[in-house]
Amino acid sequence: MSQTQLIYQHFLYYPVICTDTRSISRDCLFFALKGENFDANTFAEQALNQGAAFAIIDNAAYRVNDRCILVEDVLTELQDLARLHRSELRIPVIGLTGSNGKTTTKELINAVLSEKYRTYATKGNLNNHIGVPLSILSIQDDTEIAVIEMGANHQKEIELLCSIAQPTHGLITNIGMAHLDGFGGFEGVKKGKAELFQYLKKESGTAFINRDNPYLIEMSTVTALDHLVYYGTEGTNFITGELLESDPLIALNWKGRDESFRVNTNLTGAYNFENILAAICIGAFFNLNVDQINKGLEGYMPKNNRSQLTKTATNTIICDFYNANPSSMAAALKNIATLHASNKVAIIGDMFELGNEAEEQHKIIAALTQDLKMDSLLFIGKQFYGLKDSYKGDFFATPKEAEAWLQAHPIKDSLILLKGSRGMALEQLLPALD
Repeated sequence: MSQTQLIYQHFLYYPVICTDTRSISRDCLFFALKGENFDANTFAEQALNQGAAFAIIDNAAYRVNDRCILVEDVLTELQDLARLHRSELRIPVIGLTGSNGKTTTKELINAVLSEKYRTYATKGNLNNHIGVPLSILSIQDDTEIAVIEMGANHQKEIELLCSIAQPTHGLITNIGMAHLDGFGGFEGVKKGKAELFQYLKKESGTAFINRDNPYLIEMSTVTALDHLVYYGTEGTNFITGELLESDPLIALNWKGRDESFRVNTNLTGAYNFENILAAICIGAFFNLNVDQINKGLEGYMPKNNRSQLTKTATNTIICDFYNANPSSMAAALKNIATLHASNKVAIIGDMFELGNEAEEQHKIIAALTQDLKMDSLLFIGKQFYGLKDSYKGDFFATPKEAEAWLQAHPIKDSLILLKGSRGMALEQLLPALD
């Protein structure tokens, strides 16, 4: 029996994984991961004292008793344990990646499939080399379908995550200008995301393809996928949809072969139409009926500041500041420009991880705003602030400066877009927009 198999026997008896002593649960397995600024090996004894059944460590100096299991590398062991657990599961696993909309699409798919199946979906944003193993190890015996989100900021990462999640089905939401620094440009983004298609090709899996997206069509053709299920607005699709309304909430018609059905959602932003259509397509593929699909969609409430509509005492705010890149920023700005409101305000923050393209991409977004009929424009962050002499609007180097300005110049009775990269922490502006 290998060491991974031995740990797996413990896992079957103690099926909870913890990596943080601040969230230790009794009889869990504590994996002492290392990071840039910490070494959880130093907390192994504390984890055991707090109730962990075993601690998996990779530094012999912290092996205080037989309940410490010494391995060569804790992260690799966690990933191998997840691979072993996945190999024991006999269920469909839907792997999901893309530049924008991953988490919203994952939640929509989960909301739909949960109307018929016992589903498991990635919690929050646990979509990286640590989060995906933790997600796989959270899948229980009674789960019937799993939806695993996979994020990446460099090539070969999706390949690694696929080796852990081993998806039977897959979806790439879109290809956009995200993580350009790590991927080495837009072509690098395409190559990195296509690793999901390459895995599905190798394993004879099924890919759900947005026929309206030329990049996805090109990538699926190059990969020569054998099992394709199309959705979109035109052409011969498994599911075809039509956007009816998005001012501010989305309503759409969709159909399979014959009859068309309307569904009203609680999502804002026309750019979410394709995410909703993907969830419909996957629900129909897994044999949900119309009522089940529509009930799942209509019951989904966006959260975590992703296309979330928030009403304050005097304003309506589109909270979309969980993350941002040039593609999603342009989509959000174009969306608010189409909405009906007496006064519209865009408050946008810097976009991170753009590498050498950062200055140019911020210029493109700033130029885009000049053509939109916005009543007020606020730009926040070092990159945007460097453009203050070239474009119309109010520019602030930091969110704190913007907050002070907003307190001195209150915005009332307006529709406000609040969007920027997570590191900008734009949620701190909400009290000043009440």
